[in-house]
Amino acid sequence: MDFELSDEQHRWQETVHEFCAREVRPLAAEMDERQEYNAAAVRKMGPLGLLGLNVPEQYGGAEIDAISAAIAIEELGWADGGTALSVSAHNGLACAPIALFGTEQQKVRWLPKLALGSEGLGSLALTEPGGGSDLMGGVQTRAELTNGEWIINGSKAWITNASVASQIVTLCRTDPGGGSRALSLIVVPVGSAGLHIHPAEKKMGVRASPTHALTFEKVRVPEDHLLGAPGDGIYQTLEVLDGGRVSIGALAVGLARSAAEEAIRYAKERRAFGEPLSQKQAIQWMIADAATEIEAARLLVYRAAWLKQAELPFTKEASIAKLFATEMAERVCRNAIQILGGYGYSAEYPVERIYRDARLMTIGEGTSEIQRLVIARRVLGIE
Repeated sequence: MDFELSDEQHRWQETVHEFCAREVRPLAAEMDERQEYNAAAVRKMGPLGLLGLNVPEQYGGAEIDAISAAIAIEELGWADGGTALSVSAHNGLACAPIALFGTEQQKVRWLPKLALGSEGLGSLALTEPGGGSDLMGGVQTRAELTNGEWIINGSKAWITNASVASQIVTLCRTDPGGGSRALSLIVVPVGSAGLHIHPAEKKMGVRASPTHALTFEKVRVPEDHLLGAPGDGIYQTLEVLDGGRVSIGALAVGLARSAAEEAIRYAKERRAFGEPLSQKQAIQWMIADAATEIEAARLLVYRAAWLKQAELPFTKEASIAKLFATEMAERVCRNAIQILGGYGYSAEYPVERIYRDARLMTIGEGTSEIQRLVIARRVLGIE
């Protein structure tokens, strides 16, 4: 086994880190306070390849390996959780289903613009107000095929990037009879008549990433906007979510790393009882735990990413990585605030914002409880 990154991966990591340190991190606090999407930084990501991580080169993407994609999202998470979430969702949840399940015509139509970000990001609309984690039973948004068009009615909740997207991949019920073949993914262009994007949600964290409720009122899209065959939606969605969970795990590692760096810096500078705070054993133990858990989480993320790249089953490993990394990030951010004491609780210091950003990671892309269910069922062999 080789635990070293390749030279190419090291160069990629350095390139993304330098970009994030220059374009994203300096504005993170301002974007959070204003609850504003960092459009200027995101516009510069397309030419760098950050908006087409898993898009094939023939469609204008970077087509990098899955570990390199995780590296990029970790660096973005280190810089700003909100911006990282929008980029992660764009790549893993919006571009991925088109790249995986789209026809050649669909890929040519949508992927080049998404990879460049020339008309906005992509978005995936799964969750509904009464559905939560229950995709099979909770999706009530209907799409009926009439005269060569899908007519969509319903509503969605907590949809990342909706207001800055050009396309929203939408999970719809295309068979009212129910069952595992009842759902389908349909690409809905933003600006379609009858698609209403409600004002951005006011959130605890990741406030640079816009989140919206959607209403579909007789939204009409062409029949060829369906991804795959009718009824493939739940299987497509589960595959997409596996990849998304690797990405959220990487994002959580970046958040934890950023919080740990701030705590270490403060502990070295702050003097208490006549010596640096870093000399206190209680502080050393929290820092040691952070270093250990960050390293372990990153290796779990890389393991899941490697399996994905090798086209091997990785559902369990993706859930393990996501579960451990996101809960680890909460612990590390909590202890970072503890090390800074009262300053850690102040918005003048970044650990307060990082902690708020980290809190979402155990909820989005499947809660920790759902991850435990996925893991347990595979360990126990339960269908």
